Amino acid sequence: MRATGYLAGDGLATVGYLALALQRPLLLEGEPGTGKTSLAAAIAEAFGLELIRLQCYEGIDASQALYDWDFPRQILHLRTVEATSSDAAVEEVEKSLFDERFLLSRPVLRALRESPAVLLVDEIDRADDEFEAFLLEVLSTYEVTIPELGTITAEVPPIVVLTSNRTREVHDALKRRCLYHWIDHPGLAREIEIVRTRLPEVSARLAEQVARSVHRIRELDLLKPPGVAETLDWARALDALGTGVLDVETAAATLGAVLKYREDTDRVRESLDRLLAS
Repeated sequence: MRATGYLAGDGLATVGYLALALQRPLLLEGEPGTGKTSLAAAIAEAFGLELIRLQCYEGIDASQALYDWDFPRQILHLRTVEATSSDAAVEEVEKSLFDERFLLSRPVLRALRESPAVLLVDEIDRADDEFEAFLLEVLSTYEVTIPELGTITAEVPPIVVLTSNRTREVHDALKRRCLYHWIDHPGLAREIEIVRTRLPEVSARLAEQVARSVHRIRELDLLKPPGVAETLDWARALDALGTGVLDVETAAATLGAVLKYREDTDRVRESLDRLLAS
């Protein structure tokens, strides 16, 4: 994991190892920007596997996660059959319409068919109860049934990582199926190490200044405290400007890299002298 640039604490490294050893899904909760999604990408990179991502949203259903049929190609095929075989049997025509060549595999089905792979179910808390129930069933058996084609079972269970920003509680049944870990913002020393590891071109002094400032910013009453992703964005932006030392003027001009709400920007700008103090 460290070789990919992802620095996991002992707790996260342990639960991640157990998820792999026990072939159990891993449910990660925490504030946005704490590295939940990045963990799945790091696992995929570390093991040389494909990362298959399912982005959840309100109203997502099983068909958008599993499969769909390529209707335009089916219609074109049907017209071709009609034009070339006027006496074709209806049953044969219907059967040919649901051939695998017309199947559009969505993320969950792709993960089952192409495993070993890493399946990232991102922001499961944005989906509804019915989708959770569907996902629980799939994760219990690692198989799905397509009425027209039959049952598809993963030869090797995919590595499954689910993330949640905890905008709502994930149901207990799904949690019981998974190993669980809460990812918090890293401590100052670890965040400095993350910046130095991910952005080796950034000087040690600037990395420390940025990480320390972000830690102080998080202590303010903000609408959206910055995560590690914003720390990296800020350090990257400052380095692009050729900044060697973070001062009030430069910090004020680049707050858009670390804060995403006007109210937060105004509140931080008023306190920059204190936030940047050594």
